[in-house]
Amino acid sequence: MIFLAIPVLAILLLAVLLAVKTVMLQPTSAKTAKVVLDESPRAEAYGEALSRMVQQETISSRNQEDRSKFDVFHTVLAELFPLVHANCEKHVFNGSLLFKWQGKGEGEPILLMSHQDVVEANGTWEHAPFSGDIDEKGRVWGRGTVDTKASLFCIFTAVEELIAEGFVPNCDVYIAGSCTEEWSGDGAPATVAYLEEQKVRLRLVLDEGGMIIEEPIAGVKGTYAMIGIVEKGYGDVKFTARGKGGHASAPGKNTPLVRLGKFMTDVEKHPPFEAQFTPVVAEMFRRIAPNMNFGMKLLFSNVWLFKPLLLKVMPSVSPAAGAMLKTTLAFTMAKGADGANVLPQEASVVGNMRFIHHQPNKESIDCISKIAAKYDIETEVLYQAYPCPIVDFKGKEFRMVEDIIHDIYPGVGTCPYVMTGGTDAKYYSKISDNCIRFAPLYIDGQQYGSIHGLNENIYQGTLPMGVDFYKAVIRNV
Repeated sequence: MIFLAIPVLAILLLAVLLAVKTVMLQPTSAKTAKVVLDESPRAEAYGEALSRMVQQETISSRNQEDRSKFDVFHTVLAELFPLVHANCEKHVFNGSLLFKWQGKGEGEPILLMSHQDVVEANGTWEHAPFSGDIDEKGRVWGRGTVDTKASLFCIFTAVEELIAEGFVPNCDVYIAGSCTEEWSGDGAPATVAYLEEQKVRLRLVLDEGGMIIEEPIAGVKGTYAMIGIVEKGYGDVKFTARGKGGHASAPGKNTPLVRLGKFMTDVEKHPPFEAQFTPVVAEMFRRIAPNMNFGMKLLFSNVWLFKPLLLKVMPSVSPAAGAMLKTTLAFTMAKGADGANVLPQEASVVGNMRFIHHQPNKESIDCISKIAAKYDIETEVLYQAYPCPIVDFKGKEFRMVEDIIHDIYPGVGTCPYVMTGGTDAKYYSKISDNCIRFAPLYIDGQQYGSIHGLNENIYQGTLPMGVDFYKAVIRNV
């Protein structure tokens, strides 16, 4: 009996220790922090200016040869920000912009950027997608308000107002805005190539990425500035199955489409990619764990014990959180026969892959190719880009960004995280070790969901804080 009691006592002791540790993890200021929107005339003026930028439609797409719409948009920028245009050196790379504001020459320069282009605006909107309407709640409506003309506006406005004050930055300050970000086009690469030619090395790059949101993950209470410091690699991969074809009235077994279906089902039911709690993910959960509900807090404050369980269930609980742990594959396009009564001789699907650092491109592609081969399916890589270098969340530049956020948004938590989407910042890792992906603007849940979706809008009352953020960055460097 004594020997049986020892394991029971050990389990009870462990349970008590886990419970005590969980209870002792006290909530942080982020749990009750609220962003107070600016309702001053300044915010209203900013909203009107952003509205003008939104009204100029700047949809871009692959193989778009005519970029004259961006020339029109540049005219709008010149009217809104005359001092920037009068005092900064301007370069245009087939529609993409780069401005240089010369400083005192003290230290490496910085670059602030956000893209000009937007995605299509299909569907039925509450306000026309390029109306720039401002409603009674102070929301500016239109495609690009969140992604990312609002942050572009804040960058230009910060520089415009600092020039008006007679301020001269210690180092050179660059403003960049590509017109091809939405399809990973030539804009940012051309800009980087020019900077490389000029032998420019950037101390800091600030691009779009995370924003300030409430409840960043289900079950986490509070308001957080989510700062992207990791960007996964990217790949478009085609999977092709071949067969004899024939008439649909006499189908055989395991035709190309059937094999593709089995392959996709296999991948969805048994994801082959390795999930890991990387240092960035571990740090993210360390910071948000204090504001979780008790059950989640118990798990995430004791990752050393529950890691295998968390790695297994997280992708099901939160696809966004799960995508931070491993390579992902999403099937996005399919092609079969051209006729409804024809068995295809060849059928294919295209999958979009996002490669994690611990299982990068070749390893992940080899992994999925082995599964495809089981179903006699060929794998072809159409396009790929590699994971970007990871920014040090203990480094000086990251801490500076955190400090400025805390000054402008009191009580709000700051949290490094893994970007699951792509940005133009990936091209700048050639010339900077600190490509931080963060737009200093508060958005609510509806606005977050409107990115690339319906009814995109942003509060004009968050714009003054965004402008002040970029001013503080410029002053601090």
